[in-house]
Amino acid sequence: MSKASKTTLAVTTALCGGVVWFVHYFQRAEKELMHAGVIRDEERSRIKRERQLDFDMQKELEKEFKKSQSVSPVNTTTGAGGGG
Repeated sequence: MSKASKTTLAVTTALCGGVVWFVHYFQRAEKELMHAGVIRDEERSRIKRERQLDFDMQKELEKEFKKSQSVSPVNTTTGAGGGG
């Protein structure tokens, strides 16, 4: 083999190896990003469930409070602090 053939073979092999390495590196990085998205979605779902449970609990507490207390509607036409 001539020197030019060996050089071409070496450069081509190095480029192919570099491309394969880059593709694997890129796939690994993309997989990590996708996994981070899944974790983020699970955290959002957990927070949403907690908020819904808090809301439901507050609603039940409000019902119990209204049962035990007599609540009258607020009249907005007469304000506190006197008129004049």
